Amino acid sequence: MNTFLESVKTEQQRRVKELVEHQQANGSFPFRFQGSLMTDAFYIITIRALDIQTEEENIRLLTKTLRATQHREGYWKAYSDEPNGHLSATIIAYTALLYSGHYSKNDNQMKKAKAFIVKNGGLAKAHFMIKWMLSVNGLYPWSHMIYIPMTFLLLPTFQPINFYQFSAYARIHFIPMLIAANKKFTIDAKTKPQLDDLFARDIALYPSYAHLEDERSPITFLWKEMKRIGKFPSYLHHLGFQYGEKYMLDRLEEDGTLYSYASATFFMIYALLALGYKKDSPVIQKAVTGLSSLIDKRGEQSHLENSTSTVWDTGLISYTLQQAGMATDTTPIRKATKYLLTKQHTKKGDWQVHNPHTEPGGWGFSDINTNNPDNDDTSAVLRAITAPAAIDQTVHQAWQKGTNYLLSMQNRDGGWGAFEKNTDWEILKLVPIENAKDAAIDPSTADLTGRVLEYLGNFAHLDYTHPHIKRATSWLIDHQEKDGSWYGRWGVCYIYGTWAAITGLTAVGMDVNHPTIKKAIAWLKKIQQSDGGWGESCQSCEKLSYVSLPFSTESQTAWAVDALVAAGEGASKEVKRGISYILEKKQEDDAITYPTGIGLPNQFYIYYHSYNKIFPLLALSHYKNYITNKETNL
Repeated sequence: MNTFLESVKTEQQRRVKELVEHQQANGSFPFRFQGSLMTDAFYIITIRALDIQTEEENIRLLTKTLRATQHREGYWKAYSDEPNGHLSATIIAYTALLYSGHYSKNDNQMKKAKAFIVKNGGLAKAHFMIKWMLSVNGLYPWSHMIYIPMTFLLLPTFQPINFYQFSAYARIHFIPMLIAANKKFTIDAKTKPQLDDLFARDIALYPSYAHLEDERSPITFLWKEMKRIGKFPSYLHHLGFQYGEKYMLDRLEEDGTLYSYASATFFMIYALLALGYKKDSPVIQKAVTGLSSLIDKRGEQSHLENSTSTVWDTGLISYTLQQAGMATDTTPIRKATKYLLTKQHTKKGDWQVHNPHTEPGGWGFSDINTNNPDNDDTSAVLRAITAPAAIDQTVHQAWQKGTNYLLSMQNRDGGWGAFEKNTDWEILKLVPIENAKDAAIDPSTADLTGRVLEYLGNFAHLDYTHPHIKRATSWLIDHQEKDGSWYGRWGVCYIYGTWAAITGLTAVGMDVNHPTIKKAIAWLKKIQQSDGGWGESCQSCEKLSYVSLPFSTESQTAWAVDALVAAGEGASKEVKRGISYILEKKQEDDAITYPTGIGLPNQFYIYYHSYNKIFPLLALSHYKNYITNKETNL
């Protein structure tokens, strides 16, 4: 008897039972999507600025969270192994605690926070989103940041420069930010603190953009174009405000949030105030209610999720349970399938601008998202409903529409991005604001391309002879790093991208002895930790090179093991050590809660509460199947 395999089966069954217990009556699997503390801080500031008295309990809970996550040195961090404190996080948390009224500048920990902020450059060194929030609250003067006039929104999509060349994520945040910035809006709140003592004297308050006048700069023409259209007649600027207002209102979700994002909703509230809406207007009140509904109060620390991750988690979990052997006709799978079908998008969103001849059929990330489908969620849900589609015509129709949609979203370069098609104008990465290279465009990425390929190969049964597959395979080969890894945009980071690429390439028929696969296998084996697991730091996406963690994490170990199994390495000692780590893990809190997802590098990292339950089970199941098949064929 293979006692090791029996241990795997026992752990697999335990994890299946644990996951099923999380399913709700409607078939969904809701887990916390825990991102940056920015949303918690923004909520406290906004509720105080609007002088809303009914949210005092939420203020108390989120204030408690902020204080609990402050380090004894006074700063806040974005992740546990960050070399120093995080300036922007510390600024906005400090401001929120002062705004809450529960803490004053005389508090010892607040004094430490202030000293850290001033020492590291003060408010002028904050991320532009933080400075914007401070500006609308009258805590930071409207600085001389890059000027984008409202008339920019009016440029037609056939123009070389137009707003739809930015990514959907950038647009939905930039429009309300532009409205308030162009209006130079500030809200007069009686409870706002004074932050004048957070301006470092040796740092220029207003950044210089003189370099944009340099004819040798590739972005000079864009800068000049902004200045040119900024001189358009005033009535066109007025039309720009009208366009921005309609753009936001047309993309409200049923709960009142903008695009289902808390961050965009905060910005929208201030933009509407800038346009003349009253604090008690129905649209603002509903937006506040929507934000409040995103506060997850489970556990010791409450957190305002930037959006729910319910569709994502439910798709992944249903697929994982099926990979673990759960039959299609069991109650958990039937309920999950029914729920997922209700979340398929039926209306055309912004994605149609670059893909006008395709019918809706994708899925979004959150339970409330009806406007903004994405390719990762779509492929995740399609995996989950493939088997049910074989026995139910209604499910099959949804599956076919989703697959058609996913294929149509392939970029001209052969890869897949997250939300839209061909929004990859490289020059926009040079816009002089933080994270422009990460958020201004939505290019093909190794993780998205790999995951879509894995679906198309293992579930839609397309192989490398298919035109879509040929182009995507070529894209992945061309974008492999010199060391054999791939960079993942939405997970941390090189382990995530390499897992996605290997599983995708092998699913569509690439031989495991292909040099591309062999090189990737060698890299994964090389970075295995002494405890048998794998662990990668968030610093990887900041330095754009692999940085190891001092500990392993469950989700990253599972990705590495799953990739090696897919590459024919299931019987290797590295895989057995990785499986042993999953079976025998004895982790500290840092390893359990370490963020292995990315929203914005340097700023917004994500701890998915579902990942340590999903991916280890997936790796165990694929390992068990590999070993069982190998023993059967002996």
